[in-house]
Amino acid sequence: MEKFVEQTLLYDFYGELLTERQRQVYENVLLEDYSLSEVAGELGISRQGVHDMIRRCNKTLEGYEEKLHLVEKFLEIRKNVKIIEKLAEKEGNDEIMKISEAILEEL
Repeated sequence: MEKFVEQTLLYDFYGELLTERQRQVYENVLLEDYSLSEVAGELGISRQGVHDMIRRCNKTLEGYEEKLHLVEKFLEIRKNVKIIEKLAEKEGNDEIMKISEAILEEL
């Protein structure tokens, strides 16, 4: 999986477990695409401090995933629902198609 996609999925699932400051820095750098220097200047910390915080956040989020496996389970469910959707499409079963679409929307 592409690193950026992996990081955003981890953040989506576990971001609320980070501190407010960690979330602010992580969102600015990863999601808003600010440079480390821009974030450092905005927060009054060093560029290295921002870099270190991003690394710690990544490590923390990966640690949560190692323990809880929520992203892994999410990806597996999504894959299985897409398989069901394809099978239902082949069979022309609209009811199953609607149910699988609803499940994918809920995920």
